[in-house]
Amino acid sequence: MEVNEALIRFYQYLAVERGVEPLTIIDYQQDMKMFFKRFPEKKDTSDLHPSDVGDFMRVESEKGYSSATILRRLSSTRSFYQFLSSEGLIDEDVPDYEGPRSSHKLPIVLSKEEVDALLEAPDMSNDGGIRDRAMLEVMYASGLRVSELCSLKLGEVNLINHLLTIYGKGNKQRSVPLSSFAGDYLQKYLDGPRARNKGRSSEYVFLNRNGKPISRVYFFTQIKKYAKKAGIETPISPHTLRHCFATHLLENGADLRSVQEMLGHSKIATTQIYTHVSSKRIMSAYDLYSKRK
Repeated sequence: MEVNEALIRFYQYLAVERGVEPLTIIDYQQDMKMFFKRFPEKKDTSDLHPSDVGDFMRVESEKGYSSATILRRLSSTRSFYQFLSSEGLIDEDVPDYEGPRSSHKLPIVLSKEEVDALLEAPDMSNDGGIRDRAMLEVMYASGLRVSELCSLKLGEVNLINHLLTIYGKGNKQRSVPLSSFAGDYLQKYLDGPRARNKGRSSEYVFLNRNGKPISRVYFFTQIKKYAKKAGIETPISPHTLRHCFATHLLENGADLRSVQEMLGHSKIATTQIYTHVSSKRIMSAYDLYSKRK
């Protein structure tokens, strides 16, 4: 069987049998696209072998990708090969590969001035700019993961009570407050560009010009563009706004448990990293202050 046909069956299996969300399937597609970019000679399922999974992981490591990226691509590739094995398209079972350990580097956090410059970067004179400003404002005001932002549905937004109902990892539900400031930009987008969009009947909040849900890849590209426009030299991603949300809350006196709940962390230890970021930023400011005296 040709690889392209096998991939189509795999994506159908994810959607129909496993009930995977469309936006998550896009992530699988991106990972498999990268896999076959690394191994262009593999055109047929007869060319595929379970050892390819380990080879792919080693290649990605040599390319210098982060542990998180390698682990995600490893998971996607293993799922595809396990599907092929269950369908009898490859003869061997896929062995368990131990991926790289996740690093525990402190997350990058922008100053409040840098965040302001980033949020103000979109051009509000066009529909795409209004949508992107709303996405940036909502992400910073609520600390959502990029997947949660892109998969946000209209029925999960309550602008009257300023609340978002979020279904995070493991489909766990949580309520996240949304500031009235961010809510105003979201309302402006809903009443304007989205109401004019060809996909206005879609259940998803943020749509591209073709009426489809915004992809995380697109949003990643836009973040990079707006960071450059804002003069931010630090390499950032959509997740940076989540880091900023948590750190700035803690710096302003929010308690750790509340931040944990808003972020949707199952363990408070995961949230505690932001106390280290916050302390580091405070000490840096203190050192600067001391030198000026």
